[in-house]
Amino acid sequence: VDSVGGSAASDPMSPPSNVLSALSLSATPARVASADSIAGQRVHIICYHLPMMLQRDDASGQWTAEWDDSIIAKTPDDSVSDCCEVSWVGTVRCDQIRTDADREAVRRLLRTMNCTPIFLHDDTDACHYLGMCKQVLWPAFHNIDQLDLSDSGYDAVDGTTFHSTEGLADEEEPGHGIASDWDQGRLGKWWEAYERVNQIFADAVLALLKPGDTLWVHDYHLALLPKLVDASEQTRFGRRRSRIVFFLHIPFPTSQIFRELECGVAILTGMLHADVIGFHAFDHARHFLNAVKRILGLNYESRIGGLIGVQYRGTTVMVTMSHVSVEPSILNTALEIREVHTGSRAIKEKHPNQIVVCGVDTAQKLSGVALKLLAYERLLADYPTWHRRAVLVQRMLVPGNRPTDERRTLLELRALVRRIRESFGPEVIDYSEVRGSVLPLHERLSLWLASDVFFATTLREGLNLLPLEYVYARKAPATPGVVITSEFSAVCAIMNGAIRVNPYDVQMTVGELERGLSMGMAEREGRRVRDIEFISSRPSGMWTKNVLRDLNEAVDSSGKETIDLEVTTSHELNDITFSHAHMPSIKEAYDSTEKRILIMDFGGTLVKKDPVGKYLKSEISVTSGRSPKPKVINALKRLCADPRNTVFVVSGLTKDSLIKCVGSIEGLGLAACNGSCFSWPVQNEREGRIWNSFEFGVNWEAVKQIALPIMSKFTARTNGSIVNISGATVSWSYYSCDPEWGALQASYLVPELTQSLRGFDVRFLHLKGSIEIVPKRLNKGVVVRKILRDVSAGRAGNGRSGPPDFMLCMGDDVSDERMFTSLFSFIADTADPSSVLGANSREESQINPMVIPDQDYRGPAYRPIRPHPPPDSDRPQYAFTITVGKKASQASQFVHNASEVEDLLDNLSGGDSIENLGGTNFQGEDSGINFFE
Repeated sequence: VDSVGGSAASDPMSPPSNVLSALSLSATPARVASADSIAGQRVHIICYHLPMMLQRDDASGQWTAEWDDSIIAKTPDDSVSDCCEVSWVGTVRCDQIRTDADREAVRRLLRTMNCTPIFLHDDTDACHYLGMCKQVLWPAFHNIDQLDLSDSGYDAVDGTTFHSTEGLADEEEPGHGIASDWDQGRLGKWWEAYERVNQIFADAVLALLKPGDTLWVHDYHLALLPKLVDASEQTRFGRRRSRIVFFLHIPFPTSQIFRELECGVAILTGMLHADVIGFHAFDHARHFLNAVKRILGLNYESRIGGLIGVQYRGTTVMVTMSHVSVEPSILNTALEIREVHTGSRAIKEKHPNQIVVCGVDTAQKLSGVALKLLAYERLLADYPTWHRRAVLVQRMLVPGNRPTDERRTLLELRALVRRIRESFGPEVIDYSEVRGSVLPLHERLSLWLASDVFFATTLREGLNLLPLEYVYARKAPATPGVVITSEFSAVCAIMNGAIRVNPYDVQMTVGELERGLSMGMAEREGRRVRDIEFISSRPSGMWTKNVLRDLNEAVDSSGKETIDLEVTTSHELNDITFSHAHMPSIKEAYDSTEKRILIMDFGGTLVKKDPVGKYLKSEISVTSGRSPKPKVINALKRLCADPRNTVFVVSGLTKDSLIKCVGSIEGLGLAACNGSCFSWPVQNEREGRIWNSFEFGVNWEAVKQIALPIMSKFTARTNGSIVNISGATVSWSYYSCDPEWGALQASYLVPELTQSLRGFDVRFLHLKGSIEIVPKRLNKGVVVRKILRDVSAGRAGNGRSGPPDFMLCMGDDVSDERMFTSLFSFIADTADPSSVLGANSREESQINPMVIPDQDYRGPAYRPIRPHPPPDSDRPQYAFTITVGKKASQASQFVHNASEVEDLLDNLSGGDSIENLGGTNFQGEDSGINFFE
């Protein structure tokens, strides 16, 4: 867990041998129990650094291994390994590993502890960890702007790396020996190493996985791993066989900062291939949810049980917040060690009759230690009584993974310490620097027992367990201490008894520090009571079980998907009837039929469109003016050239826009303005089209006279919004606006329009990125019903009467749902031939509006395609309704995206796309609906 002030080590210092003996954990294979809901599961914990301390005896050559005190290490009490079969995968760090024989010896040793070590090439490790992770991702995830990364250089000019473990000596100029400029030219090499390392981990993990295994990936070093594992399993087995949790232990940045990462989309999509994504704080989860919405356009919603679901690739990825505390059993054992109490007495004897304020921080700027020293200096200046009564004992950790940041931070801190000592005396501050990323446990506990106040002023960090450890070390019967922590820390949201400060407000921090120094025993005890129960009862074993429980709930509810809340209300999906479209089955039905009707939406179906929630979209408008890919155009041409086919595109675009996009395809029927006007197929587009419109009896001029001023008002206050007038609709589009601001304005626009137009026979459609005013009876189902009835009656299509034996209807939006229901209604009607052939029946006159010719689009009369013999009456009838994107729908099947629609059309028309679309080979009714067989 790499975090400012975090408790896990990337380069840990080993405690003395007696501490190791007291804290050592048995290196036995994990046991399988059957005690609770996760019993018997196989869990693979994947972390970049194994929580392991290795050492070789130079005399005997024997290797020994001990678990580190990381929250993902095996623990003695309430461990998940007590009820699950657990293994660990990660790299190991030990300077004594030099040869292949050493690596093999370590593998054999760690195999007995259910650990799989990964050994990386030094250059790969440096580019991945010290380069991409520490110099690019770590600053960005901590909300550091790219412009500030000039201070994060890693490559050494002279090949040296800065480490300092001494006091205030060696104050060279900042950047000496270090490339302090952030060279973007190195990003390519670093990102390649990042991808390579994630692939190495994926290969190692896949060798261990069995069906039903749980893969728990830890932290940003391995953000691509969920996607790599998913892709491999989909390729090898046709489906995901494992379950994946991804847990981020550092903050997640705002979407504005995250967008600066050129690899940001890859990082997000990699994480989203997990079943559950976990964070330590809601702030971090909130930033992640905002990023996936504004960068990828994904929506999220609350789920029963307190989880949050993100809709991605037709599944729901659960987002959870889970807190973890310290290990009481380990701390209890350590608190009994003599060295802990000896060290505590030494600190008190060094600072007799003084109130000790302690701090342990990483020597990096985001630790906020400079602001801490400024506040302490101001305290001594404003409250002279504390000159000889208080001392700040500050320990600075120098891990060496961000050399420039560490060097500059230490130079600044040394100058501040010197100034404080010169002004108030050397006895007011006890400052030292320690090489490594953690202070040994026995030294920390000695410091906690000797200190009256714990003082942390971090500016940004993940979960720091040191304040919790401090409170636990001073549990009853010891006298309680006072915790002062930054409001920007994750632990601030966990600890109810801590004093919260804003480190940037130095005067406020001084006041709270003075309050902590002079706090009475009753208040101290009360603050400890608020936190001690949580701290004592949430060890990492329980945290692990809670996360696995959330995973079980996420998987158990995977069959109950919810639709985009912006479109409609959610409801359960039936996994049997709502399946992924299967290419061979559709192709087989297509080839065996003689009279076919293919109806499809345009935007989001034939043409990919960005989600409305995406902040920066690839196009200014949804689909206007965007032609399908050549592969789609060619497929449509081949389909339309077949005399057995009637092909229609039904769109919300205007007539002009739709003609511009696909009007040149001979034999293609068009329906524009959500079906309010339509044109039957023509053989030669140059001869023009005849357009017909539906009459719904609405005084459209009066509607526009009232609606347009209201829409214009909202357009003026919503940058990027536009008003569209097309046929029998008026719409207000906020697709190109800031998605959240546009949706907010739309929520105010609809009630105002509803009130003003209550006397008209109109309704309001809230589609993806727009509000449309349409006649109440207008929907895409009206034109679909017209097409189906006229083709069946012989008034269109191949000119012969009789119902079609193959029907394919595809769409992606809520407006397309009425196309699906109209098709199913038509199928039901064909049981009574009179209802199909009787164009002037009473029922049809009531359901269908009057069709009138459109005087604005005149052309030659429609020429029927060459007649074809009627189909065999004994042939089965097939109907496929397909929605784009897995969501609640009236359709019977789905495809994931417009690319799969492209492949489907290409395959039906005789192209080269023969893949399965990722679906399962369904048989019988699942491969299509055979209504009359």
